[in-house]
Amino acid sequence: MFRQIWRLGRAFPGAVVFSLFLLGLGLGTSTDRPGSGPQPMIWHRGELGDPGSLDPHKATTLIESNILDELFEGLVTHDARGTIIPGVAASWTRDPTGTVYDFLLRPGVKWSNGDTVVAGDFVFAFRRLMAPKTGAPYANILYTLKNAEKVNKGELPVEALGIRALDDATLEITLEHQAPYFLSQLAHFTAKPLHQKSVESYGSDFVRPAHMVTNGPFILKKFTPNDRLVLIKNPYYYDAAHVALDAEIFYSLEDRAAALRRFMAGEIQSYNDVPVEQIGFVRSHLAEAFKVSPNLGSYFYAFDTRHKPFDDKRVRQALSMVIDREFLAERIWGGTMDPGYSFVPPGIASYGAPATVAWKDIGPFEREDEAKKLLAEAGFGSGGQRLEVELRFNTSENHRATAVAIADMWKALGVETRLLATDATTHYAFLREKPPFDVARSGWFADYPDAQNFLFLGQSDNQALNAASFSNKSYDQLMRDAQDEASPERRRAILHEAEALLLDEQPFLVLLTYRSRNLVSPKLHGWEENVLDNHPGRYISITP
Repeated sequence: MFRQIWRLGRAFPGAVVFSLFLLGLGLGTSTDRPGSGPQPMIWHRGELGDPGSLDPHKATTLIESNILDELFEGLVTHDARGTIIPGVAASWTRDPTGTVYDFLLRPGVKWSNGDTVVAGDFVFAFRRLMAPKTGAPYANILYTLKNAEKVNKGELPVEALGIRALDDATLEITLEHQAPYFLSQLAHFTAKPLHQKSVESYGSDFVRPAHMVTNGPFILKKFTPNDRLVLIKNPYYYDAAHVALDAEIFYSLEDRAAALRRFMAGEIQSYNDVPVEQIGFVRSHLAEAFKVSPNLGSYFYAFDTRHKPFDDKRVRQALSMVIDREFLAERIWGGTMDPGYSFVPPGIASYGAPATVAWKDIGPFEREDEAKKLLAEAGFGSGGQRLEVELRFNTSENHRATAVAIADMWKALGVETRLLATDATTHYAFLREKPPFDVARSGWFADYPDAQNFLFLGQSDNQALNAASFSNKSYDQLMRDAQDEASPERRRAILHEAEALLLDEQPFLVLLTYRSRNLVSPKLHGWEENVLDNHPGRYISITP
Protein backbone atom coordinates (compact mmCIF):
# COMPACT_ATOMS: atom_id res chain seq x y z
CA MET A 1 0.00 0.00 0.00
CA PHE A 2 2.78 2.45 0.84
CA ARG A 3 4.38 1.82 -2.54
CA GLN A 4 1.05 2.50 -4.27
CA ILE A 5 0.59 5.79 -2.39
CA TRP A 6 4.15 6.84 -3.33
CA ARG A 7 3.32 6.33 -7.01
CA LEU A 8 0.16 8.38 -6.66
CA GLY A 9 2.23 11.17 -5.18
CA ARG A 10 3.49 11.98 -8.64
CA ALA A 11 -0.05 12.96 -9.71
CA PHE A 12 -1.63 14.30 -6.48
CA PRO A 13 -0.63 17.08 -4.01
CA GLY A 14 0.87 15.80 -0.76
CA ALA A 15 -2.17 16.65 1.38
CA VAL A 16 -4.42 14.84 -1.05
CA VAL A 17 -2.21 11.76 -1.03
CA PHE A 18 -2.31 11.70 2.79
CA SER A 19 -6.09 12.00 2.81
CA LEU A 20 -6.42 9.25 0.22
CA PHE A 21 -4.15 7.09 2.35
CA LEU A 22 -6.55 7.62 5.25
CA LEU A 23 -9.43 6.75 2.98
CA GLY A 24 -7.67 3.52 2.08
CA LEU A 25 -7.63 2.63 5.77
CA GLY A 26 -11.29 3.62 6.12
CA LEU A 27 -10.43 6.47 8.52
CA GLY A 28 -10.74 9.65 6.53
CA THR A 29 -13.38 11.76 4.84
CA SER A 30 -13.25 15.13 3.15
CA THR A 31 -13.95 16.91 6.45
CA ASP A 32 -12.17 14.68 9.00
CA ARG A 33 -8.73 16.22 9.17
CA PRO A 34 -8.53 19.82 7.98
CA GLY A 35 -4.98 21.00 7.51
CA SER A 36 -2.96 23.78 6.06
CA GLY A 37 -2.73 22.13 2.63
CA PRO A 38 -5.49 21.78 0.03
CA GLN A 39 -8.23 19.36 1.01
CA PRO A 40 -9.25 16.58 -1.38
CA MET A 41 -12.40 17.09 -3.41
CA ILE A 42 -14.55 14.03 -2.71
CA TRP A 43 -18.05 13.29 -3.98
CA HIS A 44 -19.95 11.47 -1.25
CA ARG A 45 -22.79 9.83 -3.15
CA GLY A 46 -25.54 7.58 -1.85
CA GLU A 47 -26.37 4.48 -3.87
CA LEU A 48 -29.42 2.22 -3.65
CA GLY A 49 -27.39 -0.84 -2.66
CA ASP A 50 -24.21 -2.78 -3.27
CA PRO A 51 -23.09 -3.76 -6.77
CA GLY A 52 -23.73 -7.44 -7.45
CA SER A 53 -20.55 -7.59 -9.52
CA LEU A 54 -17.85 -5.23 -10.76
CA ASP A 55 -17.15 -7.50 -13.71
CA PRO A 56 -18.66 -5.67 -16.73
CA HIS A 57 -19.67 -9.07 -18.13
CA LYS A 58 -21.52 -10.14 -14.97
CA ALA A 59 -23.28 -6.89 -14.07
CA THR A 60 -26.97 -6.28 -14.78
CA THR A 61 -28.23 -3.42 -12.58
CA LEU A 62 -28.19 0.37 -12.61
CA ILE A 63 -26.18 0.32 -9.37
CA GLU A 64 -23.39 -1.53 -11.14
CA SER A 65 -23.67 0.64 -14.24
CA ASN A 66 -23.18 3.84 -12.20
CA ILE A 67 -19.92 2.47 -10.79
CA LEU A 68 -18.57 0.76 -13.91
CA ASP A 69 -19.03 3.95 -15.94
CA GLU A 70 -16.57 5.63 -13.56
CA LEU A 71 -14.03 2.82 -13.79
CA PHE A 72 -14.05 2.02 -17.50
CA GLU A 73 -14.42 3.97 -20.72
CA GLY A 74 -15.50 2.44 -24.02
CA LEU A 75 -15.06 3.58 -27.60
CA VAL A 76 -17.73 6.20 -26.94
CA THR A 77 -19.07 7.66 -23.72
CA HIS A 78 -21.67 10.15 -22.44
CA ASP A 79 -21.19 13.80 -21.64
CA ALA A 80 -22.90 15.44 -18.66
CA ARG A 81 -26.15 15.80 -20.63
CA GLY A 82 -26.24 12.15 -21.67
CA THR A 83 -25.14 12.81 -25.26
CA ILE A 84 -22.85 10.31 -27.00
CA ILE A 85 -19.32 11.69 -27.45
CA PRO A 86 -15.97 10.12 -28.42
CA GLY A 87 -14.36 8.06 -25.67
CA VAL A 88 -11.30 5.91 -26.26
CA ALA A 89 -12.05 6.28 -29.97
CA ALA A 90 -11.08 9.70 -31.31
CA SER A 91 -13.11 9.18 -34.49
CA TRP A 92 -14.83 6.54 -36.61
CA THR A 93 -16.07 5.90 -40.11
CA ARG A 94 -18.82 3.68 -41.51
CA ASP A 95 -18.89 1.94 -44.88
CA PRO A 96 -21.73 2.51 -47.42
CA THR A 97 -23.62 -0.60 -46.21
CA GLY A 98 -23.82 0.81 -42.68
CA THR A 99 -22.49 -2.44 -41.23
CA VAL A 100 -18.71 -1.97 -41.02
CA TYR A 101 -17.22 0.59 -38.62
CA ASP A 102 -13.57 1.54 -38.27
CA PHE A 103 -12.62 3.20 -34.97
CA LEU A 104 -9.39 5.14 -34.61
CA LEU A 105 -8.21 5.13 -31.00
CA ARG A 106 -6.98 8.39 -29.56
CA PRO A 107 -3.23 8.44 -28.85
CA GLY A 108 -1.90 8.26 -25.32
CA VAL A 109 -4.79 6.35 -23.72
CA LYS A 110 -3.48 4.22 -20.86
CA TRP A 111 -4.63 1.71 -18.31
CA SER A 112 -4.39 2.60 -14.64
CA ASN A 113 -1.12 0.61 -14.41
CA GLY A 114 0.46 2.63 -17.22
CA ASP A 115 -0.02 0.10 -20.04
CA THR A 116 -1.28 1.47 -23.36
CA VAL A 117 -4.89 0.76 -24.31
CA VAL A 118 -4.84 -0.93 -27.73
CA ALA A 119 -7.48 -2.18 -30.15
CA GLY A 120 -6.74 -5.73 -29.05
CA ASP A 121 -8.11 -4.92 -25.57
CA PHE A 122 -11.54 -4.43 -27.13
CA VAL A 123 -11.20 -7.63 -29.17
CA PHE A 124 -10.35 -9.56 -26.01
CA ALA A 125 -13.24 -8.01 -24.04
CA PHE A 126 -15.89 -8.51 -26.73
CA ARG A 127 -14.83 -12.12 -27.30
CA ARG A 128 -14.96 -12.76 -23.55
CA LEU A 129 -18.42 -11.20 -23.40
CA MET A 130 -19.73 -13.57 -26.07
CA ALA A 131 -17.84 -16.71 -24.99
CA PRO A 132 -20.44 -19.19 -23.65
CA LYS A 133 -18.21 -20.10 -20.70
CA THR A 134 -18.35 -16.49 -19.45
CA GLY A 135 -22.10 -16.76 -18.92
CA ALA A 136 -22.62 -13.03 -19.44
CA PRO A 137 -26.31 -12.31 -18.71
CA TYR A 138 -26.22 -9.15 -20.83
CA ALA A 139 -24.37 -10.57 -23.85
CA ASN A 140 -27.39 -10.33 -26.13
CA ILE A 141 -27.38 -6.53 -25.98
CA LEU A 142 -24.51 -6.75 -28.49
CA TYR A 143 -25.99 -9.38 -30.76
CA THR A 144 -25.78 -6.56 -33.28
CA LEU A 145 -22.18 -7.69 -33.94
CA LYS A 146 -21.63 -10.12 -36.79
CA ASN A 147 -22.01 -13.74 -35.62
CA ALA A 148 -22.44 -12.62 -31.99
CA GLU A 149 -25.53 -14.74 -31.31
CA LYS A 150 -23.98 -17.86 -32.85
CA VAL A 151 -20.76 -17.36 -30.91
CA ASN A 152 -22.67 -16.81 -27.67
CA LYS A 153 -24.68 -20.00 -28.24
CA GLY A 154 -21.56 -22.04 -28.96
CA GLU A 155 -22.31 -22.51 -32.65
CA LEU A 156 -19.18 -20.65 -33.81
CA PRO A 157 -15.76 -20.00 -32.21
CA VAL A 158 -15.11 -16.61 -30.62
CA GLU A 159 -12.72 -15.80 -33.47
CA ALA A 160 -15.74 -15.60 -35.80
CA LEU A 161 -17.08 -12.56 -33.92
CA GLY A 162 -17.26 -9.45 -36.09
CA ILE A 163 -14.44 -7.54 -34.42
CA ARG A 164 -10.74 -7.35 -35.20
CA ALA A 165 -7.73 -5.14 -34.57
CA LEU A 166 -6.33 -3.80 -37.84
CA ASP A 167 -3.42 -2.48 -35.79
CA ASP A 168 -2.95 -1.26 -32.22
CA ALA A 169 -4.78 1.99 -32.95
CA THR A 170 -7.51 0.82 -35.34
CA LEU A 171 -10.49 -1.38 -34.49
CA GLU A 172 -12.90 -2.77 -37.09
CA ILE A 173 -16.39 -3.87 -36.04
CA THR A 174 -18.75 -5.60 -38.46
CA LEU A 175 -22.48 -5.74 -37.69
CA GLU A 176 -24.99 -8.48 -38.38
CA HIS A 177 -27.35 -5.84 -39.77
CA GLN A 178 -27.74 -2.06 -39.73
CA ALA A 179 -28.53 -0.78 -36.25
CA PRO A 180 -29.36 2.91 -35.76
CA TYR A 181 -28.64 2.54 -32.03
CA PHE A 182 -25.25 0.84 -32.37
CA LEU A 183 -23.09 3.77 -31.26
CA SER A 184 -25.28 4.22 -28.17
CA GLN A 185 -24.80 0.53 -27.37
CA LEU A 186 -21.05 1.09 -27.29
CA ALA A 187 -21.45 3.34 -24.24
CA HIS A 188 -22.95 0.44 -22.27
CA PHE A 189 -20.86 -1.31 -19.62
CA THR A 190 -20.78 -4.53 -21.65
CA ALA A 191 -18.79 -2.70 -24.35
CA LYS A 192 -15.90 -1.63 -22.12
CA PRO A 193 -12.36 -2.84 -22.84
CA LEU A 194 -10.62 -5.16 -20.38
CA HIS A 195 -6.97 -5.44 -19.41
CA GLN A 196 -6.25 -8.92 -20.70
CA LYS A 197 -3.20 -9.70 -18.56
CA SER A 198 -4.92 -8.92 -15.25
CA VAL A 199 -8.08 -10.86 -16.20
CA GLU A 200 -6.05 -13.89 -17.23
CA SER A 201 -3.74 -13.63 -14.21
CA TYR A 202 -6.39 -13.28 -11.51
CA GLY A 203 -9.48 -14.86 -13.04
CA SER A 204 -12.66 -13.76 -11.28
CA ASP A 205 -10.54 -11.93 -8.68
CA PHE A 206 -9.48 -9.32 -11.25
CA VAL A 207 -12.27 -7.10 -9.83
CA ARG A 208 -10.62 -6.88 -6.39
CA PRO A 209 -9.11 -3.48 -5.53
CA ALA A 210 -5.59 -4.93 -5.38
CA HIS A 211 -5.89 -6.39 -8.90
CA MET A 212 -8.34 -4.23 -10.84
CA VAL A 213 -6.84 -2.37 -13.80
CA THR A 214 -9.17 0.17 -15.40
CA ASN A 215 -9.03 2.89 -18.04
CA GLY A 216 -11.71 5.31 -16.86
CA PRO A 217 -11.47 8.53 -14.84
CA PHE A 218 -11.30 6.61 -11.54
CA ILE A 219 -9.80 3.46 -10.08
CA LEU A 220 -11.11 1.14 -7.37
CA LYS A 221 -9.46 1.79 -4.01
CA LYS A 222 -11.67 -0.07 -1.54
CA PHE A 223 -14.96 -1.97 -1.36
CA THR A 224 -16.63 -2.85 1.92
CA PRO A 225 -19.97 -4.63 1.25
CA ASN A 226 -23.01 -3.06 2.91
CA ASP A 227 -20.97 0.04 3.67
CA ARG A 228 -18.99 1.89 1.00
CA LEU A 229 -17.03 1.68 -2.22
CA VAL A 230 -14.14 4.10 -2.69
CA LEU A 231 -12.84 5.30 -6.05
CA ILE A 232 -9.86 7.60 -6.50
CA LYS A 233 -8.81 9.63 -9.49
CA ASN A 234 -6.91 7.73 -12.16
CA PRO A 235 -3.69 9.69 -12.83
CA TYR A 236 -3.27 7.86 -16.16
CA TYR A 237 -6.66 8.85 -17.54
CA TYR A 238 -6.12 10.79 -20.76
CA ASP A 239 -8.32 13.69 -19.59
CA ALA A 240 -7.22 13.60 -15.93
CA ALA A 241 -6.22 17.27 -16.06
CA HIS A 242 -9.89 18.19 -16.43
CA VAL A 243 -11.22 15.84 -13.74
CA ALA A 244 -11.76 17.98 -10.64
CA LEU A 245 -12.65 15.23 -8.18
CA ASP A 246 -9.94 13.46 -6.22
CA ALA A 247 -12.24 10.66 -5.14
CA GLU A 248 -15.79 9.35 -5.06
CA ILE A 249 -17.34 7.35 -2.24
CA PHE A 250 -20.47 5.32 -2.98
CA TYR A 251 -22.45 4.55 0.18
CA SER A 252 -24.80 1.56 0.16
CA LEU A 253 -28.05 3.14 1.38
CA GLU A 254 -31.08 1.04 0.54
CA ASP A 255 -33.02 2.72 3.37
CA ARG A 256 -34.32 5.87 1.66
CA ALA A 257 -35.26 7.59 4.93
CA ALA A 258 -31.76 7.04 6.33
CA ALA A 259 -30.29 8.40 3.10
CA LEU A 260 -32.45 11.52 3.38
CA ARG A 261 -31.22 12.12 6.94
CA ARG A 262 -27.62 11.74 5.85
CA PHE A 263 -28.18 14.12 2.94
CA MET A 264 -29.68 16.75 5.23
CA ALA A 265 -26.75 16.31 7.62
CA GLY A 266 -24.32 16.94 4.75
CA GLU A 267 -22.83 13.45 4.98
CA ILE A 268 -23.69 12.71 1.35
CA GLN A 269 -24.03 15.21 -1.48
CA SER A 270 -26.39 13.25 -3.71
CA TYR A 271 -28.86 10.38 -3.64
CA ASN A 272 -30.95 8.98 -6.46
CA ASP A 273 -34.27 8.50 -4.68
CA VAL A 274 -36.56 9.96 -2.01
CA PRO A 275 -38.82 8.08 0.44
CA VAL A 276 -42.33 8.50 -0.94
CA GLU A 277 -43.88 9.35 2.41
CA GLN A 278 -41.53 12.33 2.74
CA ILE A 279 -41.85 13.81 -0.75
CA GLY A 280 -44.05 16.63 0.57
CA PHE A 281 -41.47 17.49 3.19
CA VAL A 282 -38.65 17.39 0.63
CA ARG A 283 -40.54 19.65 -1.76
CA SER A 284 -41.15 22.16 1.03
CA HIS A 285 -37.73 22.15 2.68
CA LEU A 286 -35.29 20.96 0.01
CA ALA A 287 -36.81 22.42 -3.15
CA GLU A 288 -33.49 23.60 -4.53
CA ALA A 289 -31.92 20.16 -4.05
CA PHE A 290 -34.85 18.01 -5.24
CA LYS A 291 -34.54 17.25 -8.96
CA VAL A 292 -37.49 15.54 -10.68
CA SER A 293 -37.09 15.06 -14.42
CA PRO A 294 -38.24 12.79 -17.29
CA ASN A 295 -36.56 9.42 -17.39
CA LEU A 296 -36.59 6.52 -19.83
CA GLY A 297 -37.62 3.87 -17.35
CA SER A 298 -40.52 1.49 -16.71
CA TYR A 299 -41.62 0.12 -13.32
CA PHE A 300 -43.35 -3.24 -13.59
CA TYR A 301 -43.95 -6.62 -12.00
CA ALA A 302 -42.95 -9.85 -13.72
CA PHE A 303 -45.20 -12.92 -13.65
CA ASP A 304 -43.45 -16.29 -13.66
CA THR A 305 -45.16 -17.60 -16.80
CA ARG A 306 -43.52 -21.04 -16.42
CA HIS A 307 -46.09 -22.39 -13.95
CA LYS A 308 -49.78 -22.23 -13.11
CA PRO A 309 -51.77 -20.11 -12.74
CA PHE A 310 -49.49 -17.40 -14.15
CA ASP A 311 -49.08 -19.25 -17.43
CA ASP A 312 -52.70 -18.22 -18.08
CA LYS A 313 -53.06 -14.87 -19.83
CA ARG A 314 -56.49 -14.36 -18.27
CA VAL A 315 -55.03 -14.40 -14.77
CA ARG A 316 -52.29 -11.96 -15.73
CA GLN A 317 -54.71 -9.58 -17.44
CA ALA A 318 -57.17 -9.69 -14.52
CA LEU A 319 -54.48 -8.80 -11.98
CA SER A 320 -53.31 -5.98 -14.22
CA MET A 321 -56.71 -4.49 -15.04
CA VAL A 322 -57.79 -3.95 -11.46
CA ILE A 323 -54.79 -1.79 -10.49
CA ASP A 324 -55.38 1.95 -10.15
CA ARG A 325 -52.18 3.35 -11.63
CA GLU A 326 -53.21 6.97 -11.12
CA PHE A 327 -53.51 6.27 -7.38
CA LEU A 328 -50.06 4.71 -7.34
CA ALA A 329 -48.50 7.62 -9.24
CA GLU A 330 -50.12 10.41 -7.26
CA ARG A 331 -50.81 9.05 -3.79
CA ILE A 332 -48.09 6.47 -3.31
CA TRP A 333 -45.30 8.11 -5.32
CA GLY A 334 -46.31 11.72 -4.63
CA GLY A 335 -46.60 12.71 -8.28
CA THR A 336 -42.98 11.74 -9.03
CA MET A 337 -44.05 8.87 -11.31
CA ASP A 338 -46.51 8.65 -14.20
CA PRO A 339 -49.23 5.99 -14.65
CA GLY A 340 -47.89 3.26 -16.93
CA TYR A 341 -50.04 1.72 -19.66
CA SER A 342 -47.24 0.97 -22.13
CA PHE A 343 -44.12 -1.18 -21.82
CA VAL A 344 -41.91 1.26 -23.72
CA PRO A 345 -41.89 4.62 -21.91
CA PRO A 346 -42.84 7.80 -23.79
CA GLY A 347 -40.02 10.05 -24.93
CA ILE A 348 -38.13 7.95 -27.48
CA ALA A 349 -38.06 10.13 -30.59
CA SER A 350 -37.44 7.31 -33.07
CA TYR A 351 -40.45 5.37 -31.76
CA GLY A 352 -43.13 8.01 -31.23
CA ALA A 353 -46.10 7.38 -28.95
CA PRO A 354 -45.89 3.82 -27.55
CA ALA A 355 -48.68 1.23 -27.77
CA THR A 356 -50.97 0.97 -24.72
CA VAL A 357 -53.13 -1.72 -23.13
CA ALA A 358 -56.47 -2.15 -24.89
CA TRP A 359 -58.47 -1.32 -21.75
CA LYS A 360 -56.64 1.91 -20.88
CA ASP A 361 -59.69 4.14 -21.34
CA ILE A 362 -62.24 1.85 -19.67
CA GLY A 363 -63.55 3.03 -16.30
CA PRO A 364 -62.39 1.37 -13.06
CA PHE A 365 -65.70 -0.38 -12.32
CA GLU A 366 -65.91 -1.85 -15.81
CA ARG A 367 -62.30 -3.00 -15.48
CA GLU A 368 -63.03 -4.71 -12.18
CA ASP A 369 -66.06 -6.50 -13.63
CA GLU A 370 -64.06 -7.68 -16.63
CA ALA A 371 -61.20 -8.81 -14.37
CA LYS A 372 -63.62 -10.91 -12.27
CA LYS A 373 -64.96 -12.55 -15.44
CA LEU A 374 -61.45 -13.41 -16.61
CA LEU A 375 -60.56 -14.94 -13.24
CA ALA A 376 -63.80 -16.93 -13.18
CA GLU A 377 -63.00 -18.30 -16.65
CA ALA A 378 -59.61 -19.34 -15.30
CA GLY A 379 -61.25 -21.15 -12.37
CA PHE A 380 -60.87 -18.54 -9.62
CA GLY A 381 -63.24 -16.30 -7.73
CA SER A 382 -66.93 -16.87 -7.03
CA GLY A 383 -67.60 -20.61 -6.85
CA GLY A 384 -64.01 -21.37 -7.79
CA GLN A 385 -60.60 -21.70 -6.24
CA ARG A 386 -59.10 -18.85 -4.21
CA LEU A 387 -56.13 -17.23 -5.94
CA GLU A 388 -53.07 -16.83 -3.73
CA VAL A 389 -50.11 -14.72 -4.83
CA GLU A 390 -46.66 -14.27 -3.34
CA LEU A 391 -45.32 -10.87 -4.31
CA ARG A 392 -41.55 -10.40 -4.07
CA PHE A 393 -39.83 -7.01 -4.01
CA ASN A 394 -36.51 -5.50 -2.99
CA THR A 395 -36.57 -3.72 0.33
CA SER A 396 -37.44 -0.03 0.30
CA GLU A 397 -40.23 2.08 1.69
CA ASN A 398 -41.29 2.96 -1.86
CA HIS A 399 -41.53 -0.61 -3.14
CA ARG A 400 -43.25 -1.80 0.03
CA ALA A 401 -45.87 0.98 -0.14
CA THR A 402 -46.54 0.07 -3.78
CA ALA A 403 -46.85 -3.62 -2.98
CA VAL A 404 -49.20 -3.00 -0.04
CA ALA A 405 -51.44 -0.80 -2.21
CA ILE A 406 -51.57 -3.39 -5.00
CA ALA A 407 -52.33 -6.21 -2.56
CA ASP A 408 -55.27 -4.15 -1.32
CA MET A 409 -56.51 -3.58 -4.90
CA TRP A 410 -56.29 -7.31 -5.59
CA LYS A 411 -58.59 -7.98 -2.61
CA ALA A 412 -61.47 -6.79 -4.80
CA LEU A 413 -60.88 -9.94 -6.86
CA GLY A 414 -60.71 -12.16 -3.79
CA VAL A 415 -56.94 -12.54 -4.14
CA GLU A 416 -54.86 -13.26 -1.06
CA THR A 417 -51.39 -11.71 -1.32
CA ARG A 418 -48.28 -12.50 0.70
CA LEU A 419 -45.46 -9.95 0.61
CA LEU A 420 -41.83 -11.02 0.61
CA ALA A 421 -39.05 -8.39 0.81
CA THR A 422 -35.31 -8.99 0.46
CA ASP A 423 -32.36 -6.63 0.05
CA ALA A 424 -31.56 -5.44 -3.47
CA THR A 425 -28.53 -7.68 -3.97
CA THR A 426 -30.47 -10.78 -2.94
CA HIS A 427 -33.52 -9.78 -4.97
CA TYR A 428 -31.66 -9.28 -8.23
CA ALA A 429 -29.56 -12.40 -7.68
CA PHE A 430 -32.85 -14.30 -7.26
CA LEU A 431 -34.15 -12.96 -10.58
CA ARG A 432 -30.91 -13.90 -12.33
CA GLU A 433 -30.96 -17.45 -10.95
CA LYS A 434 -34.62 -17.84 -12.00
CA PRO A 435 -36.08 -20.25 -9.41
CA PRO A 436 -39.91 -20.50 -9.45
CA PHE A 437 -41.88 -17.52 -8.10
CA ASP A 438 -45.31 -15.93 -8.50
CA VAL A 439 -44.85 -12.19 -9.05
CA ALA A 440 -41.67 -10.14 -8.63
CA ARG A 441 -40.96 -6.43 -8.77
CA SER A 442 -38.73 -5.38 -11.61
CA GLY A 443 -38.05 -2.41 -13.82
CA TRP A 444 -35.92 -1.24 -16.68
CA PHE A 445 -33.98 1.89 -17.50
CA ALA A 446 -32.85 2.51 -21.05
CA ASP A 447 -29.32 1.51 -21.91
CA TYR A 448 -29.79 3.49 -25.11
CA PRO A 449 -32.82 5.47 -26.39
CA ASP A 450 -34.47 2.90 -28.64
CA ALA A 451 -37.69 0.88 -28.17
CA GLN A 452 -35.80 -2.32 -28.93
CA ASN A 453 -33.90 -1.90 -25.66
CA PHE A 454 -37.18 -2.43 -23.76
CA LEU A 455 -38.95 -4.90 -26.02
CA PHE A 456 -36.02 -7.32 -26.18
CA LEU A 457 -36.81 -8.18 -22.54
CA GLY A 458 -39.72 -10.27 -23.82
CA GLN A 459 -37.75 -12.38 -26.28
CA SER A 460 -37.63 -16.07 -25.40
CA ASP A 461 -33.90 -16.32 -26.09
CA ASN A 462 -33.16 -13.48 -23.67
CA GLN A 463 -33.14 -15.89 -20.74
CA ALA A 464 -31.00 -13.83 -18.39
CA LEU A 465 -33.05 -10.62 -18.62
CA ASN A 466 -36.51 -12.02 -19.44
CA ALA A 467 -37.60 -12.15 -15.78
CA ALA A 468 -41.06 -13.47 -16.75
CA SER A 469 -39.60 -16.34 -18.84
CA PHE A 470 -42.12 -15.28 -21.46
CA SER A 471 -42.08 -17.29 -24.69
CA ASN A 472 -44.17 -16.45 -27.74
CA LYS A 473 -43.15 -17.43 -31.29
CA SER A 474 -45.10 -14.59 -32.92
CA TYR A 475 -43.43 -12.06 -30.65
CA ASP A 476 -39.98 -13.47 -31.32
CA GLN A 477 -40.61 -13.30 -35.07
CA LEU A 478 -41.72 -9.67 -34.87
CA MET A 479 -38.54 -8.78 -33.02
CA ARG A 480 -36.45 -10.57 -35.66
CA ASP A 481 -38.36 -8.77 -38.42
CA ALA A 482 -37.70 -5.41 -36.77
CA GLN A 483 -34.02 -6.29 -36.45
CA ASP A 484 -33.72 -7.00 -40.16
CA GLU A 485 -35.84 -4.05 -41.33
CA ALA A 486 -33.85 -1.22 -42.94
CA SER A 487 -36.76 1.23 -43.28
CA PRO A 488 -37.13 3.31 -40.06
CA GLU A 489 -40.87 3.72 -40.66
CA ARG A 490 -41.48 0.02 -41.19
CA ARG A 491 -39.24 -0.91 -38.29
CA ARG A 492 -41.20 1.43 -36.01
CA ALA A 493 -44.50 -0.14 -37.12
CA ILE A 494 -43.21 -3.67 -36.43
CA LEU A 495 -41.99 -2.69 -32.97
CA HIS A 496 -45.39 -1.14 -32.19
CA GLU A 497 -47.04 -4.40 -33.23
CA ALA A 498 -44.68 -6.31 -30.95
CA GLU A 499 -45.43 -4.02 -28.02
CA ALA A 500 -49.20 -4.43 -28.55
CA LEU A 501 -48.77 -8.22 -28.46
CA LEU A 502 -46.68 -8.01 -25.29
CA LEU A 503 -49.30 -5.84 -23.60
CA ASP A 504 -52.06 -8.24 -24.60
CA GLU A 505 -50.15 -11.20 -23.15
CA GLN A 506 -49.13 -9.14 -20.09
CA PRO A 507 -46.17 -11.23 -18.85
CA PHE A 508 -44.95 -7.94 -17.41
CA LEU A 509 -47.51 -6.10 -15.33
CA VAL A 510 -46.74 -2.52 -16.30
CA LEU A 511 -47.43 -0.09 -13.46
CA LEU A 512 -45.59 3.21 -13.80
CA THR A 513 -43.25 5.25 -15.95
CA TYR A 514 -40.28 6.58 -14.06
CA ARG A 515 -39.24 10.10 -13.48
CA SER A 516 -35.81 10.45 -11.93
CA ARG A 517 -35.90 11.68 -8.33
CA ASN A 518 -32.54 12.97 -7.18
CA LEU A 519 -31.31 14.85 -4.17
CA VAL A 520 -28.40 17.02 -5.30
CA SER A 521 -26.52 19.40 -3.05
CA PRO A 522 -26.25 22.99 -4.35
CA LYS A 523 -22.53 22.60 -3.70
CA LEU A 524 -22.34 19.94 -6.41
CA HIS A 525 -21.57 21.43 -9.84
CA GLY A 526 -21.64 19.78 -13.28
CA TRP A 527 -24.61 17.54 -12.45
CA GLU A 528 -27.02 17.81 -15.41
CA GLU A 529 -30.53 16.42 -15.75
CA ASN A 530 -30.91 13.94 -18.64
CA VAL A 531 -33.32 11.16 -19.65
CA LEU A 532 -30.71 8.46 -18.97
CA ASP A 533 -30.17 9.81 -15.42
CA ASN A 534 -26.44 9.41 -16.05
CA HIS A 535 -24.07 11.69 -14.12
CA PRO A 536 -20.36 11.05 -14.78
CA GLY A 537 -17.94 12.05 -12.05
CA ARG A 538 -15.46 13.45 -14.55
CA TYR A 539 -17.72 16.53 -14.94
CA ILE A 540 -18.43 17.07 -11.24
CA SER A 541 -16.83 19.63 -8.94
CA ILE A 542 -17.70 20.65 -5.39
CA THR A 543 -17.55 23.96 -3.60
CA PRO A 544 -16.83 24.01 0.16
